[in-house]
Formats: sequence, structure tokens, C-alpha cells
Amino acid sequence: ALGKAFEDAGDYSQAFSYYAKGNALKKQQLGYQAARVDAECKAQIEVCTPALFSQHAPPSNTPNPPSIQTSQATPIFIVGLPRAGSTLLEQILSSHSMVDGTMELPNIMSLSHRLNGRGGIDKPKRYPQVLAELSAEQLGKFGEEFIRDTEVYRQGAPFFIDKMPNNFRHIGLIHLILPNAIIIDARRDPMSCGFSIFKQLFAEGQEFSYNLEDIGKYYNNYVELMAHWNTVLPGKILKMQYEDIVTDFEEQVRKLLDFCGLPFEESCLNFYKTKRSVRTASAEQVRQPIYQSGMQQWKHFESDLGPLSTLVSALM
Repeated sequence: ALGKAFEDAGDYSQAFSYYAKGNALKKQQLGYQAARVDAECKAQIEVCTPALFSQHAPPSNTPNPPSIQTSQATPIFIVGLPRAGSTLLEQILSSHSMVDGTMELPNIMSLSHRLNGRGGIDKPKRYPQVLAELSAEQLGKFGEEFIRDTEVYRQGAPFFIDKMPNNFRHIGLIHLILPNAIIIDARRDPMSCGFSIFKQLFAEGQEFSYNLEDIGKYYNNYVELMAHWNTVLPGKILKMQYEDIVTDFEEQVRKLLDFCGLPFEESCLNFYKTKRSVRTASAEQVRQPIYQSGMQQWKHFESDLGPLSTLVSALM
């Protein structure tokens, strides 16, 4: 809170000192280990191969994968890092008459924990390795379960959104259980995104977000894993770059709707007028027309962001 107050007053040195103190206090409460996340992301790359996906691909003469989605709602997953524009994309899509906005649904992450099995922190992990052992029937049941269990958050539109950003780590699982799912990658410049994450005290989760080095490593894991998904599932994921959205708004909205198979509606351009509950840190921003003022805020703190800059410099 003090960091934000001093930043608003233009005292960026004082602001950063308080941001750093707040983050250090929060990190002390957590047991986050960057090496564990790195290992989990590399396991996804090792297990989720083209061979795994071709093993479960529908026959070529089948017009749609056999899935409950063909007769019921189709999920749109918005993945990425927090503070990367996912809430903006959700608000745009939720302004469409054919799309239900929901929230950051926990279902996919809960399923990944179930697939891991019981055991302590030092027990061998079964997920994602177990994906290679699941039958088509098991995968189909998991997909049906997801559609059924998320119905409580929906109002009956043919499409609905799950904007849990951390689902980028489970795109292989999503594709296997929900082959018709639409996946959007909300991407933002690493320095803008990383600093915005560092400024934010999250209600829960996002344990990587309270240290600049942890943020940089997590961002690199994210980029590496998304590159893998785009290689093994070509054309499956649409990357929406935040900077492009705010500078070329209408064109990007049309691109987004086209990828989702949705007809253009003017209401998507007027997303800030849409009345719905927004439960993320971006709730205030998506009540305003599109703006560009947040794109370079990190520049005021550039001299203090060395640990982050060093890790993401190759991505800029």
C-alpha cells in the first residue's frame, strides 16, 4: 500500500523500497521453490509429445472428436501469467452474446492433483507421466466431468470461459480431455508483466510472485512451455499480445472472435460497459475503455529491476 502511494506521488525510489519490503515479508510466509516448478514444466515437455496426442487423435473420418462438447458448451481457456491481460480478454469475450464469463476455475488444477495421487511432498509424481496410461474412455469421462462440474458457473451460452492463468502448465491435459477446447495465450512484455506481478499482493496462490528472480524464472518456464505446446499442437493456441491489443484494439478483437468461431459483435468493443462480476486484480481496469498508460510504468523502476531484467532479457 505504501509502495503504491509513493508511486502515485512520483517518489519511485521510496515506492520500490516498500514494494521490496512487502514482497520480502510475503515470501517469508511461503515455501516456494523455483526448481520444483522448472522440473514440473520440463516433465510436461518430456511427456506431452506428438506421439501422445496422435495416440488419442480421433479417426480422420470423424468430423468432431467424440466429446460432450459437441452437444454442450465449448470451453475457452485463457492462460498465461497474471497481470498479462487475461481479465481484459475475458471481459471482451464475456461481452459477446454467445459467451458466458465465469471466473478462474480450479477444476483443471484439481484434476492434475488427483492424477498425481496421494503422497507427501517427496513422493514420486504420477502426473504428467500418467497421461500416457489413460484410456480414451477415462479421458472422455474427465472431460464430461469438467463440463458438468462447471455448469454451476454458467448461464447457458454455447461458449464459456475459464481464465485460470496457471492452466498454461496443463494444456496437454486440457487437449486430451477436451479436444474441442479453445485456448488463448494472454502474453505481455516480460518487464511490464513482471513488475506488475511484483506490485500485486494476490488473494491466494501465485507464490512465485514475491521475488524478482522467481518471477523471471517463472516467466522463462512459461515461454519455454508455451513454445512446446505450439510445436506439438500447431494451430491450437492463439497468442494475444497485450501491447497489440491496446494499440490496435478493434483488429485484435476481430482476430480473437474469429479464432473462437464467433461472429463480430459491437458489444465486444464496448466491453467496459458489460455488467458482470470480476474477481481479479484487474477488476477496476476492465471497467474503463482501452488505455495505454500502463505499458511503460516499469521504466520508472528500471534501475531496481536488474534481477528480473537479467533473466528475461533474451525475450525482449
